[in-house]
Formats: sequence, structure tokens, C-alpha cells
Amino acid sequence: MTERTLLIKTFLQNAGWSDATQTLLAGDASNRRYDRLRRANGETAILMDAPPERGEDVRPFIQVAEHLTAIGLSPPQIFQADSDHGLLLIEDLGDALFARLMATDPSQETPLYRAAVDVLVQLHAALLPELPVCDANWLTEMAAPAFDFYAPDGGQAAFAQAFHPLATTLDAAPKVVILRDYHAENLLWLPQRSGAARVGLLDFQDALLGHPAYDLVSILQDARRDVPRAVEAQMIDYYLAKTGQDDAAFRRAYALLGAQRNLRILGIFARLCLRDGKPQYVDLIPRVWQHLQHNLRHPALSAVADSIAGVLPHPTPDFLEHLKSQCATIPTPL
Repeated sequence: MTERTLLIKTFLQNAGWSDATQTLLAGDASNRRYDRLRRANGETAILMDAPPERGEDVRPFIQVAEHLTAIGLSPPQIFQADSDHGLLLIEDLGDALFARLMATDPSQETPLYRAAVDVLVQLHAALLPELPVCDANWLTEMAAPAFDFYAPDGGQAAFAQAFHPLATTLDAAPKVVILRDYHAENLLWLPQRSGAARVGLLDFQDALLGHPAYDLVSILQDARRDVPRAVEAQMIDYYLAKTGQDDAAFRRAYALLGAQRNLRILGIFARLCLRDGKPQYVDLIPRVWQHLQHNLRHPALSAVADSIAGVLPHPTPDFLEHLKSQCATIPTPL
């Protein structure tokens, strides 16, 4: 029995769940692991295993979950926590992922996305907790993986010179909580609840304070599923109608944050293949590329588009196979 296994066994004993069966529910692009626990009476819970020695920290998850609960939203309830060892026992919100429901019944797409926007409206109207700020410097620096892994032949300096001045214009906008991984595979439908609480929330431990457009980009320009442009446009209109944001300024911010976010995702997906040995993320790159190009067509982003023109390789089948051929060849930094 490994030391980690023993820690988990002790944790579950202390929580009163030592008699439960344990089934892998999911891993993700991080070092976290999720297992569903099931008692003989059918009661379930989720074990989050987030080893601190692998760079994980459950304390931000706890902090953000408490905030979301306080404002009437539906993160998992936390039953037991061992922050020092990166272990949480949390509520099982079920399997009704938005992505799964929409794949089974496409007619649910618009109402589910509308419900997801309602969550953002409620989240953005709430008082702010203490969280780090997503500002122009952060946004610029977080695009670095694109130039370190997807296009490692340079270009970051030119991008930063074009992008940073535009990003600074967002710094004066009122801040909201941005969950950052807000997409259809991290949202669960809870029809027995009411209002915005009908949307179960997962994977929010990296939350920051940032611009209101950030999470709207996250869900409407999904790296994992196609969101029709008509649905994207409808949901932006819906959010603007609900919040009274300035239309032109919001759409400009949406395009700018969309370009930054999708540029970063290109780099992260390449890194997950090259460094972490996860080639499946390469298959998602063409969709992310299309999102990036869509955002770069906004007139306000012409300088940014010019700065990376010819720098980023088009995700042709040959280029994607080249990435996969180098899978796990870049060592993980110590």
C-alpha cells in the first residue's frame, strides 16, 4: 500500500465512508483525480484527490465553493476536507453534464446555454470575494504557452506589444468572479432545484477577478464541442439584455479575451501532448484555431492579428501528426 493510498484510506475512515465502493469517475488535464463512492444503500459522494506534491491545492476550491453557495449557486457541498493532503469529500451532483444532454437531445442546447448565462448574470451581480486579479499583465503572460509549445520559434514579444495595450483598456472595467473553466463538460443539470441553482458547477478552483466577458467566451467558444455561431450570438445578446452592459465595449472585450483564451489553449493542448504525454488534446486544436481566427477578425484586434500572422502554424493534418509524433518528448520541469 502506497503512502497516498494509506492517506486516502484514513481520510475515508474519518469521514465515515470507509465501507463505500470506489470507482474512477474522471481525471482531467491537471493532476486531480475524481472517484465516485457508493454505499450499500445507494448513497454516493465524490472523492477529489489533488496531491500537493504534484502542484495541486484544494484551498482555492473550498474558498470559491463557499462563495458560490453563499450567493445561491450550486457548487458541490463539501462534506470533509483535508487541505494539507489535498483530499476532499464532496457532494455528487450526478451525471447530467450539459455536453452529454445536448449530444443526446440537441433541442436542449439553447435552454441549457440560457441557464448557464443566468448563472453568470447572478454571479456577476454578487459582491466580490478576495481573489487574485486577472489584469492586462496576467492576460499577456498567460498566452505564453502558445509561443513556448505550439509555435516555439518566437513571436511572443510582438504579440505582447500589440496585445498588452488593448488588454489594459479592460483593467478599468468593473471586476466579477471568473470561473475560467466554465464550459459544457463542467456544468450539470439539476432540474429539481430552481433558478440559477439548477446548474451544478465543477472545476472552479482557478477562479479570479476579471472582466465579465471571460466566462461567456469560455462556454460559447468551447474547445470540446461545436457551439453554433447563431447560438453564440443569441447568448451574447441575452447576457447584454440581462445586464445592461455597453454593447460595443462588451463585444470588443469578448473578442479580445476570446483571442487570448484560445491562443493560450492552443499552447496548453500542445503542451499536454509534448510534455505530458496526452495526445488526445491535439484533436481539439482545429476547433480552437477556428475560434481564434473568428476573434481576430474583430476590427479592434487588427494589430494583434498582424503580430501573429505567419507565426502560428495552421493546424493542418500534417502539422497535427507532427505534434503527436513528438508526444512526451519534452521533459516535465522539476
